[in-house]
Parts: sequence; structure tokens; C-alpha cells
Amino acid sequence: MIGGASQADVAVLVISARKGEFETGFERGGQTREHAMLVKTAGVRHLIVVVNKMDDPTVEWDASRFNDVRDKLTPYLKKCGFNPKSDIFYIPVSGLTGYNLKDCAQEICPWYDGPSLIQYLDSLPPVSRMSEGPVRLPIVDRYKDMGTIVLGKVESGSIARGQILTLMPNKCAVEIMQLWSDDDETEQVFPGENVKLKLKNVEEEDVSPGFILCSPDNLCHTAKVFDAQIVILEHKSIICAGYSAVMHVHTSAEEVTLKALICLIDKKTNEKSKTRPRFVKQDQIAIVRLEVLGGIICVEPFKDFPQMGRFTLRDEGKTIAIGKILKVVA
Repeated sequence: MIGGASQADVAVLVISARKGEFETGFERGGQTREHAMLVKTAGVRHLIVVVNKMDDPTVEWDASRFNDVRDKLTPYLKKCGFNPKSDIFYIPVSGLTGYNLKDCAQEICPWYDGPSLIQYLDSLPPVSRMSEGPVRLPIVDRYKDMGTIVLGKVESGSIARGQILTLMPNKCAVEIMQLWSDDDETEQVFPGENVKLKLKNVEEEDVSPGFILCSPDNLCHTAKVFDAQIVILEHKSIICAGYSAVMHVHTSAEEVTLKALICLIDKKTNEKSKTRPRFVKQDQIAIVRLEVLGGIICVEPFKDFPQMGRFTLRDEGKTIAIGKILKVVA
């Protein structure tokens, strides 16, 4: 889920309109909340909320049920960071009958006069990219097939056949032998494309998910200790120095430890506390120092490169906190 979200620009959140099912998914600890928060943290800017099962006997294409779902979801999505006016769009559909997926269903659903799901996806404007910037390609997966093949999404810069790049964090120079974009072989790939690359001068066992392909003259940062701003979303007890969790940043997942709490930030005024807090609890914003337990990871400060500067902290299968990297310490 997190790996897929880090490769996407648009997310489709499918909600069940059936009585009881939406409520179960949306309650505290439900999957609806977690998925919405994860896609926002992974960098998805636009969310399409598909309200499915509108043909169910408990719903019968009722406009009041659709409005009820929308009114309950919108405040939470706004809290996640989505702008309700420009980033969220609601569409009532029936997956079983296909209404409002490809074609509009005016005769079944006269109160909805918007586009169908496919029409809306086709009408979305292209996302602006850093095509002139340095090459950044976080690796999602790798395998062996007549050489070392890596998969990932080009976040910045363009990559051409024969180009020499540096694989971070082990600073290994690699040559691009072949490129595929959506399984079609090509000579050059650009930001936003999900690609497959055949590399020379590196073995498959020397590459791991979370490694980054970079321009040799502009390498990404590697970090063992860094400062970050985090928001505690859901945690029953307090969090103190020494707390451990799994950090998901771009395509990497590493265990980190909270070394120190630096300060708390007031939600209303954005002012930092003068004294160091002894603990942080749910719904608080804090600046903390984190240390990676398993070596080093490739990251960038959020202000320089948002795609590689935002992360989630997870523990026992739940998202505990979201955050952004402020600076690399060591």
C-alpha cells in the first residue's frame, strides 16, 4: 500500500455506501482513515472519492446517503491536508452494474450531473515536474534477468540509455543499458514515469528497495541521524525518548529510534516551546531527533525535495505519526 502510494499522483478512495459498512471503515482504527492519511503523506495531491454500492437495497441511489458520506469524510480529509475545493472530488457509482464508471447514469441518478470516473480521470491536468533538476529515482524493487533490473518512479531529472548514474547510499557508478516505460522499451524517460532499468556494473544482491539513482554531480543526502517535525496521529500512551518505530520514507522502510524531543509546536500559533518536552502525546506536533538503527538511508530535507522528505512512522501495523525531515544531522 505505502510502496504503491509513493509512485502515484492521483488516488481513488473507494467507499461503501451500504448502511454500516462506511461507518465501520471510518471509525477510529478503521482502514478508511489510515488509507487517506497514508496517500497524503506519500505525496498524492489529488483524491477521488468513489462512493460505491449505490445500487444496494439499503441505499437505492439515495442522494441523502451520498451527502451523508461526503459530509462525514470531508472534515477528516481536510485534517489530512487535502483542500476540499481543489483536491477532492466525490462520484457516486455502482461497481456491480457499472453505472458512473465509464458512462454517466442520468436516468438512474438524476441528482448527480458530474462526470463519470473515467471522464474525470481523463480531464485532470498533468502534474508539473522537475524535468530540469538532478536525477532522483527511488528503487521500489529489483530482480535478475540477463543483468540487474530495477523498478521505480522518476521523481526528478531525465534518464537516457548509456547515461552514467550513481547508486546511493553505496556510491556505486552504474551505466543504464536499457529502459522500459510501462513495459515499452524507450531511449529516454522523464519525471512521473514508472520505469524499469537494466543496470551495468552492479549485482542484483547489492541493490535494495529504498536505494536511489542520482546524478553523479548532485548526490542525494544520506542520513543516520536527522531532525524532523512529526504529528502524532493515533497512540494510546505517551511517547518518550527511546521509542522505536518503523519509518516509511519514499520506497524505504527502516527501524528508527527517537533520540531526543527538541520542542513542541503550538497548533494555533506555530510557536515553539521554550523548554524541552519530556514526552509527546496524541494530536501534538513536535520537533524530534531520530536515529536509524540499520545503517543509513537516503533522504532529503522536505523544503528541498518534498518527495524524499516526508515519512510515516508505523508500529504494530498502525500509523502512529506523519512527519517531514527538517535537516540531516549525521
